[in-house]
Amino acid sequence: MLLKDKKVVILGVANDKSIAWAIARLFREQGAELVLTYAGEAIEKRIRPLAESLQAEVFPCNVASDDEIAALMTFLENKWGKIDVLVHSVAFADKEELKGSILATTRQGFSTALDISAYSFIGLMKAAHPLMTGPAANALCLTYQGSVKVFPNYNVMGIAKAALEASVRYLAAGVGCDGIRVNAISAGPIKTLAAFGVGGFNQILNTVEERAPLHRNITQEEVAKSALYLCSDLASGVTGEIHYVDGGYNVTGI
Repeated sequence: MLLKDKKVVILGVANDKSIAWAIARLFREQGAELVLTYAGEAIEKRIRPLAESLQAEVFPCNVASDDEIAALMTFLENKWGKIDVLVHSVAFADKEELKGSILATTRQGFSTALDISAYSFIGLMKAAHPLMTGPAANALCLTYQGSVKVFPNYNVMGIAKAALEASVRYLAAGVGCDGIRVNAISAGPIKTLAAFGVGGFNQILNTVEERAPLHRNITQEEVAKSALYLCSDLASGVTGEIHYVDGGYNVTGI
């Protein structure tokens, strides 16, 4: 098993359609011990039964709060004494910010999107760094091609994802001397709870299916398999990378 006895914390499981949930299931199959986080009672009610099915614990963490991030790290230190893998699958923008033109973006909406979707990864890594002491410790986040290309209605989330991808590169440089790797997966569009907050999402799905070299959309499980590669020793020489799992859509022009 590729992750036997590895201690893994996964942030961002919202329900059984989440990419983070597919990652959690595969990682558990590969021998990992898991902690899943949640923000709010509504999400806790959805993920607690999922976590129990994987013999995983759950812990509250609103990534917009430094205090809650610190409490999570204290919990993980007491439980494991270390973190081998941190998976960040967290993003948020107000639904009104994901409609129409980028010119409709508000100052508060911009701040919220960048804080939760991008800074949170830096904040988590800053707090987790002292616990990521293993010889193969690594972190992974989830991004989208809207960071580098314009997609309808993606707006401020595209800017947030661009910041997240830049954070991957700077974090990789910042913690590489400690042997810690940092990477991201840029996943194609998938029918998740978060995706349907983007106006015209079905149009994006149809376009990708038409134009991607594989002529289909990808699945959560396909993202999870790439996550397993990046978070295992198979990718021991890989850091600072944005790995596309999108059926090849990112290479197409017209």
